Amino acid sequence: MDLRAGSVLRADGGFLIMYALDALTEGGVWRTLKRTLNHLKLEIQPMELFFPFGTSALKPEPIDLNVKIVLIGDRDLYELLYEYEEEFKKVFKVRVEFDEEMEMSDDVIRQYSGRLRKLCEDESLCPFDRTAVAGMIEYGVRLAGRRNKVTARFSDLADLMREACYAARQLGQTPVTGAHLRAAREAKIERHNLIETKIREMISEGTLLIDTAGTCVGQVNGLSIIEIGGYMFGKPVRITASTALGKLGLINIEREANLSGRLHDKGMQIIAGYLRSLFAQDKPLSLAASICFEQSYSGVDGDSASSSEVYALLSSLADIGIRQDLAVTGSVNQQGVIQTIGGVNQKIEGFYDVCRVRGLTGTQGVLIPSENVEDLMLRDDVIEAVAAGKFHVHPVAHITEGIEIMTGIAAGRADSAGRFEPDTIFARVDERLRHMALTLKQFE
Repeated sequence: MDLRAGSVLRADGGFLIMYALDALTEGGVWRTLKRTLNHLKLEIQPMELFFPFGTSALKPEPIDLNVKIVLIGDRDLYELLYEYEEEFKKVFKVRVEFDEEMEMSDDVIRQYSGRLRKLCEDESLCPFDRTAVAGMIEYGVRLAGRRNKVTARFSDLADLMREACYAARQLGQTPVTGAHLRAAREAKIERHNLIETKIREMISEGTLLIDTAGTCVGQVNGLSIIEIGGYMFGKPVRITASTALGKLGLINIEREANLSGRLHDKGMQIIAGYLRSLFAQDKPLSLAASICFEQSYSGVDGDSASSSEVYALLSSLADIGIRQDLAVTGSVNQQGVIQTIGGVNQKIEGFYDVCRVRGLTGTQGVLIPSENVEDLMLRDDVIEAVAAGKFHVHPVAHITEGIEIMTGIAAGRADSAGRFEPDTIFARVDERLRHMALTLKQFE
């Protein structure tokens, strides 16, 4: 009389929703679940099967079942089971993916507002005024990473709502306003940004070398992303290039030191292809160039710094200084087109914070891919600085646009004979490469 129906038996004739990770980690559950679904019979197993010692017990007869199992898990777990669990694909034939983002529309905004209102009522939170609701929608857009999208991860939104309500109650105010929401977001960042603060202090003290004024040959401010415990922030990094006579081509110092990932290695090969297509049509590319992420002692991956590396190489070859009050992000293809990257908001904000600590001059800014303009959802202080002309965001679509902004000199176009316009960046680079090729031939 001590037998009790479990979840599978109570769901007989209907559906049972369960987490895939729990089924895998609980001892004996996964094997029993597979056997039950294969034979459509529920059989109670004696304890001797799970423990080395046990007492014999009565074993009831199997029970016929008609139940549907819905497993919830992430994509990685599904791929793991599909690849290594032979019976998984036979038992769980229907796969459904839920999108974490929604298309922004008036209907979605109404549903968003209604969902926020319901959470306030269910958890007795302070009501949110229209500025707070607008702030929550902006936060949802920032999490989605695209201005025409909004996140569907309501658990993250609910945490921010609870903290904003707490901030309002601490001040004895109601309803929750956009100011309370900003205070809650700043408090959340403050709890996670210790490493970001330390890096900014090291840049301010000069331990990490980052220039925010002047010009320098073969040196560019790149932008990287660091993510720790779900908190992501941008970190400026100095990228330098050195060019000389030789046949070694592009030398990736990060790769030589076993610090370069596959995507970064691919980016370096793309840069070499771009240089060959532009300057090696009428002469061999006799070049030995090295590119390095200065003061970087951990792994480097991704190709979002490839445009920065191209600017550093062109600057070194042309012997023309690059503006240090600008930072660059964006990948490049073999035609010189600047391609989209991720984390654009964090990268812009990371360089802005460094410039703010050093002192805003009105000329500082960031070069981003033009396709990333739709991804911009910056902090309020950054938006105010841009509106006041103290900081700038330059969207660029091609290397030629970027190098003109970085140097203040025209990039130059090639004529039908392949010669570039005189007194331009590309003309000086082409002349230097031609001289290097002839010099190498004389030595040989």
